Formats: sequence, structure tokens, C-alpha cells
Amino acid sequence: MLSQRCSYSSCSVCLEEMRRFLLLYATQQGQAKAIAEEICEKAAAHGFSADLHCISESDKYDLKTETAPLVVVVSTTGTGDPPDTARKFVKKIQDKTLPGDFFAHLRYGLLGLGDSEYTYFCNGGKVIDKRLQELGARHFYDTGHADDCVGLELVVEPWIDGLWAALTKHFVSRKGIEQMSVTLTTASTASQRMDPVKPELIHIESQVELLRLDDSGRKDSEVLEQNAVNRDQSSALIAELESSLTHSIPPLSQASLNIPALPPEYLQVHLHESPGQKTDFSYQPGDAFNVICPNSDSEVQSLLQRLQLADQREHHVLLNIKADTKKKGAALPQHIPERCSLQFILTWCLEIRAVPKKAFLRALVDCTSDGAEKRRLQELCSRQGAADYNHFVRDACASLLDLLLAFPSCQPPLSLLFEHLPKLQPRPYSCASSSLSHPGKLHFVFNVVEFLSTTTPVVLRRGVCTGWLATLVESVLQPNRHASHADGGKALAPQISISPRTANSFHLPNDPSIPIIMVGPGTGVAPFIGFLQHREKLQEQHPDGHYGAMWLFFGCRHQERDYLFREELRHFHERGILTHLKVSFSRDSPAGKEQAPVKYVQDNIQLHSKQVARLLLHENGYIYVCGDAKNMARDVNDTLVEIISKEVGVDKLEAMKTLATLKEEKRYLQDVWS
Repeated sequence: MLSQRCSYSSCSVCLEEMRRFLLLYATQQGQAKAIAEEICEKAAAHGFSADLHCISESDKYDLKTETAPLVVVVSTTGTGDPPDTARKFVKKIQDKTLPGDFFAHLRYGLLGLGDSEYTYFCNGGKVIDKRLQELGARHFYDTGHADDCVGLELVVEPWIDGLWAALTKHFVSRKGIEQMSVTLTTASTASQRMDPVKPELIHIESQVELLRLDDSGRKDSEVLEQNAVNRDQSSALIAELESSLTHSIPPLSQASLNIPALPPEYLQVHLHESPGQKTDFSYQPGDAFNVICPNSDSEVQSLLQRLQLADQREHHVLLNIKADTKKKGAALPQHIPERCSLQFILTWCLEIRAVPKKAFLRALVDCTSDGAEKRRLQELCSRQGAADYNHFVRDACASLLDLLLAFPSCQPPLSLLFEHLPKLQPRPYSCASSSLSHPGKLHFVFNVVEFLSTTTPVVLRRGVCTGWLATLVESVLQPNRHASHADGGKALAPQISISPRTANSFHLPNDPSIPIIMVGPGTGVAPFIGFLQHREKLQEQHPDGHYGAMWLFFGCRHQERDYLFREELRHFHERGILTHLKVSFSRDSPAGKEQAPVKYVQDNIQLHSKQVARLLLHENGYIYVCGDAKNMARDVNDTLVEIISKEVGVDKLEAMKTLATLKEEKRYLQDVWS
């Protein structure tokens, strides 16, 4: 077989075949895919061939017969589960009938992505990693856990840099090909062991461009312009300046920079002059759905103006792959439909609020004419400027428009936006109703998120989806502020496009006699309204049935301003549907009519620790948590660990194991978000 692909002698085995590795990614919103594609693009420069697939494409690979090393990049959902694209894969490998040596032939390296502010950090990757080990697979490279809380690149970049030496060691160590060491000068053949390489010990030269201020590869005009800027700024003035998005201070401003390689272009864009539908689907309490929302119209118009394309906003966009592209496996973005207007694409298809990745900044460097601006963009995408990137771009949630306004000499082509801006993601919401109580209707709740732009002074922004929804319902909530309508002044109900979410397990137990605990502060109470409506109808239809206790721990800031569904909850409580209603108001003094002795839901749970422990540990009850993942959900989790430890008389580790068992049994369920 090899002789048909390669004319080398038997001593020089075809490196493309022998140094091939399988590269799988499991992504939820595109992060893992982007990192896997980066690995794929860099592989060739290091003498490897990456076989790249989404982990859901099980028809394109077979781990049972795979002989090449495996590299996996896995993200994690807010609830700590593997992403939707990995569900079938995880279910398949979790098969209890698989023998312990099922993957004994497999050698792999895994990079997990997560956020340490969530309860189950990198759990998607950990689940796959643990199960592969249980089935006999072994690491050829130590697992990496990248934390989006502090910046994924802090782990991702060194992990990728170290991957090439680990792969080299793996291939050299394989029995029968030690002779390859003559041509593989970067590898060591001193050891035949298959111990995994540790990323932090790797010192292999990475694929970066070392750019100095006097880089001979740059145009003379650029060098002269940069030198002029440097001469005009005295060292005393620089010392007085503070770092900002557009300015740096020593030592960064005087450092030589390691910046990423320029991402290969692959799209051609042509603009041509051009010659609502409601989704119905069934649902049950606890289900979630996607709201398909547009970007802010004002931001789209500002972006078109900045790109000098306002007069072409209605032109149709035609995309083609560049014939001379160096991007491996280049494909047209599936989220950009054919022959749609430029305004439609920027409004409905691209996440123009997305924080630009370093690769995007690197591409913008070559579109910038001003020397000082070019240097600052180089700093922001360099390793030396990682702290500035995190502070002024990532943590500030700077968008492409923010950068283009901050760096006026940057004039990127439209193709660059289509290559780097991710898909505009639909926003998930929980159903706040039961179809038994409201047939043919679906209720949901949202908060309008408002925040100041950190890059543009005195600009109040709203969340992409909540801002749009607020505008839609404004005519309904405040009809007197709007012009009269043809039907006598009554505002027409707005139409919103929705789609069902992937099936989840955040549902009531099949047996209504099982007791449940619901924890839902703020809008987190939404799915529990559906639970209560459903239970109320069941009890009306089957009055002789046996129904378990329903506890609700609800909290908000102010009793008089934020107490969502106040009357509905009182109704359910008075009717005995909701057997225990425990409320807390974090910003109110305990002098109101409804005494709330504690501030937060977790404090209220602690106050009823004996009942909570009895229900969960002795009555086979369920506990549901819905709401903020980074604070509330974590605090509730910690409180449950404390309760189990105290009431059962075990240490914290055993209590955590007990809670993990409840999660595995689908009796501890979360629907959380950031």
C-alpha cells in the first residue's frame, strides 16, 4: 500500500502515513472546533498529517481499529456535561458491557475546555478522559485543562506547542520504526517508554513570527513610520501613560514580540445588486427552547458605515473558496446562506459582538496602515501582550466594531469578517408554562441586560437577545407611548422565531409521588412555574392520586420590585400544590410583610438542612437548580455538600461523592447559565 503512495525506499517510510494522527473535537459553540482547526493547520509545518473530524461524525473514524495516535479537544456545557455533539459518543463508550481492554491499543492526548467559575470545571473532557482510561487507552501526552475564566490561551498555546514533541516521541517509540530517528532530528530515541509527555516540560520551537521593530521583512515605509512614532515619544512621556486598548507602556511597548502566524485567507466575497415564520412544537415542563434573535440594528449600521459599505447593504453576497488558499480543508461557512444581502448576514448570521480571538487580531495587523496602531495590534495578539489582551479585549468584551473605532487606520476586507466572526448563536430560554394549563401557548421570562461599553465612553448597551425582545414587547407593555393601531390602539403581538433545544433530563419524575426540591432565584424560577402548573392539572384530573412534596427556594433582590410570579406562587401555596415556599430578598431588610430571615437561597437551604437531607437521602427525592451558574449554582452545590457531610456524619470528600451519585442518577439536575 505504501509503495503506491510513495517512491521512497523501505528505510524512509512515507512520513505522511506514518505520522498521521486522528484529531477529534467536541464543541458546543465553536471554541473546540476552532482550536482543533488550529492544530490541524499547524500539523503540516511540524511534519504531521491531522485527520480532523467532529466527534459526532462516527462514520468517518473507528477508534476500535484506529492505530494512529488520537488527539481530542472537548468543551463543557454550563451544567458540566459534554457538548451536544459528543452525547452519542459518550453514550457509546459508557456501555457497561465493553471489556476493560476495549481501547488498550489506543494512545491519546486530550485538551479539555471549561470555566472554573462553573461547578463542574472541564467536566466534559474529564468524563471522556476517565472512560477512555477505564477501557484501556493510555496517554501519550498529558491532559490539559484550559480555563476560560482566566483565558483559554494560557493553557491552549503551550499545550499545542508541546503536542509536536509528544507526537514525535510516540512515533519514534513505536516498535519497528526506530530507524526513523535518522530523519526525525527533533526526537529523542533514548527511551522506548510510552510515558506521556508533560506540556510544561516541552521546549520545542513554536510556529510564530518573531517581529522586531526593525524587522527587515517589513516595507521600508512601515519601518520609517514606526521609527518616527518612536522618536516623537520621549521615554518620560511613555512612563507617565497608562496602558489602554490603543496604548501600551514599557516593558511591553519596547519588547520584541512573538505573534501568531498569519491565518491563511480562504474566502472570496463578491457583492451583487439584488434584482417570519412561527415554529410550533410540543414541549413539557422543564424543556428549553432557542430564540433566534438578530444583532442590534444600530450596531449593524455602525459597522457598515465603518467598513464604508453602507451604500451596499442591500447587495447580495456571493462567497467562493480562494483558488490559491493555503488553508487545509477550507469550506464555505454553513451559517452564511447563499445570495442573501450583506445587511441580512450581519444582522442574522454573524456574532458581531463576539470578542475577537488573537488570530483575528493578527489578521487585522496586516490591514492596518498606521505604524503605532499596527504595533499595538501586534502586542495584543502576542504572547508578551497576553495580559493586555485579557484586560482590554477579552475582559472588556471588546467587539470588532470597538476595535475598528479604536484603530481607524485598520481597513479589513469583508472576507476577513466572514472568516473570523462566529455564527450568531440562538439564545436558550426555559419554558415557564405547562401545555396542560396553556395548550398551544408557551410562556418564558427574560431580564433586560444593560451594561456600559468599556471601550466606548458613555454608551449603554443591552444584551443582544434581551435588548431585541425588550424592543419587541415595549409596544405591548407601554401601549400609550406608541402610535395607535388599526385595531383601535391595541398593539399587535410580536412574532418571534424559535426552535426546540436538544432533549434534556430537566423534567419532573415520572412518578408524581416522589418529592422534589426546586431552587430558582430570579428568572431561574421559570421552569418551576411549568412544574407547578403541570402538577396542579394532574391533581385536578386525578384527585385520588398520591403526590409528593414540592419545595421551592426562591430569591431576588427586592421583594416589591423583583418578586417574579408572586401571585402565582401564593396561589400554588394556598392550594397545597407547592407545599413549601421559602423566599429570600438579598437587598431588603427583614422588616417586610413576608419575613425573609436570610439573604440567599443557599442560606435558606442551610436553614432547612435536616428536611433537605431527609428528602434527598431517605425519600429518593429530586433536586432541581436553575439560574446563575457562576455564583448561585456553585454556592448551592457547596451548601449541599455541607448538609450531607453534617447530617450523615461523613467528611467533605464522601459528601461530594454522594452528591455525584445523585447527579449520575439524574436526581440532582441543573439548568444553569452565565
